[in-house]
Amino acid sequence: MSSPSRTWLDLAHQLPLRYLVAMGDQLIRMPRTVFEGRNGPYATREGLRLLIRQHPNMKGVEKARLALEDMRVGADSFPETFLRLAMLDARLPEPELQLRLDPDDPWSPSADLGYRRFRIAVQYDGAPHLTREQQTRDNRRDEAFTSAGWSYFKVNADDLAGGFAGLIVRIKRSRRC
Repeated sequence: MSSPSRTWLDLAHQLPLRYLVAMGDQLIRMPRTVFEGRNGPYATREGLRLLIRQHPNMKGVEKARLALEDMRVGADSFPETFLRLAMLDARLPEPELQLRLDPDDPWSPSADLGYRRFRIAVQYDGAPHLTREQQTRDNRRDEAFTSAGWSYFKVNADDLAGGFAGLIVRIKRSRRC
């Protein structure tokens, strides 16, 4: 039996870097208790850093160290991580994750990521967004951002398959800096 953290480190030599980052994001993310039945992450960045230090000669440890630098708390899925990494690869600024329309209101609608400064929000709609109930909630969230004057982009698996290239062009066009 292996822990999630040790499994991550064991897979470091086999996985491409972006997959290792995405797996790591899932380890350190804060779960939603109502959906997952747990209230703490599987790991912390500090714990993973310690694990890496404890295995300095392990195959893949350098890649794990690189992945740790790119990991962020806040990505709820692999596609969200891949989206963030594509934005960074395109030389866009680091996006804020789980971007609330009103940062002071915990009940305010939130997008997966975006730029408050530029009033840009991005939402990745995967399979869980296909239910009627979720689509109703999503429509209200979408309307809240657009009514507040934000540029609001929704992407899906087709965008993921294309490396989010079209989205990045649209973000760069709408960015006001």
